[in-house]
Amino acid sequence: MSKGLIVSNVSNIYEVEDSKSSNIIKCIPRGKFKKDDIIPAVGDIVEFEYQTQTDGIINEIHERKNYIKRPKMSNITQMIFVLSMKMPKPDLLLLDKQLAFAEYNNIKSTICLNKIDLEKDDIIDNIYNIYKKIGYTVIKTNAKSGEGIDEVRKCLKNNITAFSGNSGVGKSTLINNIFKDTLTTEGEVSNKNKRGKNTTTAIKLYKIDNDSYIADTPGFSTFDIYEIKSEELCKYFIELAEYMQNCEFIGCTHIKEEKCGIKKAVQENKISKQRYDTYCKLYNELKERELHKW
Repeated sequence: MSKGLIVSNVSNIYEVEDSKSSNIIKCIPRGKFKKDDIIPAVGDIVEFEYQTQTDGIINEIHERKNYIKRPKMSNITQMIFVLSMKMPKPDLLLLDKQLAFAEYNNIKSTICLNKIDLEKDDIIDNIYNIYKKIGYTVIKTNAKSGEGIDEVRKCLKNNITAFSGNSGVGKSTLINNIFKDTLTTEGEVSNKNKRGKNTTTAIKLYKIDNDSYIADTPGFSTFDIYEIKSEELCKYFIELAEYMQNCEFIGCTHIKEEKCGIKKAVQENKISKQRYDTYCKLYNELKERELHKW
C-alpha cells in the first residue's frame, strides 16, 4: 500500500501524488466509499494500491483536519483572500464572511489587497489598517507588475493554500505571477458593470516545493456560513473576544442589549464599525434562517 495526496479530480478520477516518488497516479476510489457516502476530495491524504505504473485504487482516506463542502476540498492550512481595490470595488462584506468561515474551520487567513495602482493610498490604507489591527496578515499587491508577490510567496511555505476572491479581482493573475507561468485563467472585467466573469472551473493543487501547494478554487465566492450557529458567530470575529467579558448579560447577542462590552468598544473606536455592522448583518441572517429552518 502506498500513501499520497489527492491533487486534482475530474468526475470519478482522482490524481494522487505518491508521497515517496512524487509521481502522479490516476486513481479511482473503492466502492465502499460510495456505500458509506464518503466522497474523496482534493487535499485528502490517502492510502492507495497500484494497479499499473500509472493507475491505482484508493483504499483509505486519512482523518481530515478540515473539510469544505463547496468547492470540495480538505486539509487546507491557509486561505488567501484576494480583494480588488477597484474594478471591481472591494467587497468587505464578502471578505468578513470568508474570514469568519476560515476561523470556524481553523484555517489561517491572509488578505491580499490587489490592484493597488488603481486606488488612492488613503482608501487602501484604511482597509489595510482595519484588518492589520485585528491581527491578520495583510499584503498590498499589484499582480500585473509583481509588487508584493515575493511577500505572498513567503506565506505559501509549508502550507496547502487556497486562493479565494470574486471574479475579476486578479486572483488568477496573482497565481500565475507566483509561478511565472499561465496555470489558470480568469475572466476580464466587464466595462459595462465593472464585474468579472469567472472562467476558473476546476480545483487543482499546484506544487511549489516539498509540502507547499496552492489551489485555484472556483466557488469560494459563493459559499455560505450557515453551518455556524448565530450565538457562536461572535467567536469567529476574533477582535470581539477581548470585549465579550465586559458584557453585563450572559448570552448577550451584542445587537440590542444595553451595557454590551462590544457595543461600547465600537463607540470608543476600539472595534471597526464596518466589521461590527457586518457582524450584525450576518447574525440576523443566521438567526432568521434558524427560525425558519424546517
